[in-house]
Parts: sequence; C-alpha cells; structure tokens
Amino acid sequence: MEEFSTLRATDGDDRLTVQLHRPEVRNAIDQTMVDELHAVCELLERQPRTLILAGSNGVFASGADIAQLRERRRDDALAGINSTLFARIARLPMPVIAALDGYALGGGAELAYAADFRIGTPSLKIGNPETGLGILAAAGATWRLRELVGEPLAKEILLAGRVLGAEEALAVRLITEIHEPEVLLAGANALADRIGRQDPLAVRITKSVFHAPPEAHPVIDQLAQGILFESEAKFDRMQAFLDRKKK
Repeated sequence: MEEFSTLRATDGDDRLTVQLHRPEVRNAIDQTMVDELHAVCELLERQPRTLILAGSNGVFASGADIAQLRERRRDDALAGINSTLFARIARLPMPVIAALDGYALGGGAELAYAADFRIGTPSLKIGNPETGLGILAAAGATWRLRELVGEPLAKEILLAGRVLGAEEALAVRLITEIHEPEVLLAGANALADRIGRQDPLAVRITKSVFHAPPEAHPVIDQLAQGILFESEAKFDRMQAFLDRKKK
C-alpha cells in the first residue's frame, strides 16, 4: 500500500481508511486508481476489516477520468472496468463506509453507491451527469440508485441530470449523516466503532445474507443462523448479556 500513487491508506486493527488522491484532477478515477483499489479489495478479502473510503482536498471524486474515458471503445465498455471494481467493493466481507466531501459525481457517485454506508459534508454534490456526455452511468447507478432512493428520483438523476446537495441527499437517506469537513473522518470512524462493537462474524454473515437474492430466503437465513448458533462469540456475548441483567 505504501507504493500507491493515487491512494493514501491508513491501516488500523479493525479498519482500513483509503483516501482517493489525485488532487490535480479532483480525484478523477483513472485506470491506475482502479488497479490500486483492486489491490485494496484483495487485501480486505484476505484480511476482512471495515473499509472507510474518502476523498481529499475537499473532493470525493469528480467522476471517471474524462481524458481516458473519451478514448475507450466498445470492448472497454464490455470489460466493465469500473463496474467490476465497484461490484467487488460492494461484495467485500465487512462493511464499506463512504465519507463524501464536495463532488461525488459520475463514477465517483457510483463508487459511493457501492458502499454500505454514506455520510457527507454540507458541500456535498452527488449525481450522475453521464447522459450530458453522451454515455450512461453503467457502473451500477442504473440499478443501485433505484434501490437506494426509489425510481422517480433515480430517473430524475439519471435522465435529467439532477445533482443532489447534502440536505437533499440526507432527506432521501442516500446519506445518513452530515458532518463538517474537518470532522468527516471522525464521523466515519465513529460509525466504524459502532460496527466494531458487533461480533465480526455476525456482521460478515449478516451482510452476505442481506445481499442474497430473494429466492434464497428463508433457507439461507436458517443456514447462516445455524453457523452463528455454534460460534463461541454467540455463547460469550449472550452469557455476558445475562450476567449484566443479574446485576
């Protein structure tokens, strides 16, 4: 991670904080950043921890790198360069928190949609202006955004280029908290602390079950619960709860 050129990573016991860092282009997502984020995913797949994704210099990510995007052709689109990465981020074993400051547009917004939690600052601007550039938001927005905010607003963002401010995003629960820029990462870490107080295995399995297709339920719920019912953490945590009640 020390060799990253587009990311700044801070390692912690139960979390990894990764800041997008291409200040000269407002953290636009280029191929190098994609490759380095894949390396982050590989690490977190081997050593599951909460991931905090943030921007830098007052910007989360202004979108995909337009200079590279302009040169991409059909085969590049079919390769799913960004969509493959964002799907991998969404599937990470432990939760992903996106801390959004300033612009989170286009591919930057789609990266945020792939997170489990999104928090922002008052200056947040989030949306998908792709149709204004003659393309579509093809890295998850056309289906994740509908799940997150509902079809009418999703269509307004995707088809009419509406960009939401922080208060609007909070009102529709696209983000769940607003913090001033200087305490945004502290807010993300506070959320990571709440996650960290849960049993890690229970969190991992709950996230997997949550994203299972509808037809997999309730069987997958029962199988997952069967695994957790045999875990030492279940016995220890429930005994601690019972002991507290006796006091």
